Amino acid sequence: MAEPENKDQSNSDSEQPKPELTKADSAKPEKTNSSPLKGSRGWMLLAAVIVGAGLLVFASGRHLSDVGKVSDAIVKATQSTGVASIGGPFQLTDHNARRVTEKTFAGKYMLVYFGYTYCPDVCPTGLTKISNALDILGPAADEIAPIFITIDPARDTPEQLREYATYFHPRLLGLTGTMEEISAVAGAYRVYFAKVDNKEPGADPEDYTVDHSAIGYLMGPDGAFRQHFSHDTDAETMAKRIKEIVAP
Repeated sequence: MAEPENKDQSNSDSEQPKPELTKADSAKPEKTNSSPLKGSRGWMLLAAVIVGAGLLVFASGRHLSDVGKVSDAIVKATQSTGVASIGGPFQLTDHNARRVTEKTFAGKYMLVYFGYTYCPDVCPTGLTKISNALDILGPAADEIAPIFITIDPARDTPEQLREYATYFHPRLLGLTGTMEEISAVAGAYRVYFAKVDNKEPGADPEDYTVDHSAIGYLMGPDGAFRQHFSHDTDAETMAKRIKEIVAP
């Protein structure tokens, strides 16, 4: 698949998200006139903290610190508290313009990923791995609802999300909402995100990026956190771990 043109994205996690204003690892189909991002970007630096562990990652996917450390952080947090404080109630709008809540997915495992459709590479890579993992799982994947929650609701309308989802798994469901709703669900999942304006003179106000964490979350049929997948997790490893949880 070819990569959606001019999409923009990032990678990181924080205990307190900012209220400002995510097959076989191949590229996605190009899209024209679907993103207003036009200037030179280079890279963006993200501050990532999940369940108390800090690391820095480039939006381009180049690491300043090992993203795999996030996994250890979650394990330690779970061991120390007995419960991973990740997830919770939400009210959002899906890419078919239907209102949904966490109860909409009751009885299913949710594989949740936060990002935005204007991401240049991190989100497409993450969603491709998720799509590949679901393909590897075969029939076992029927137990899982893959969900992509935008952290850029100003640009990611239901229509935009619906088109974007077609580049990945056929069951991938995009969710958006008001900034208040997105901030609430990001806070529940300990997701960091922050708008980064284009400082170039005369830049289009719609030409901005969003720093954000790039973590996949597997939530149980009861809504409880079961497993996290860092940006470095490959599709095979993800599928193996999901199968151990879903179909032991």
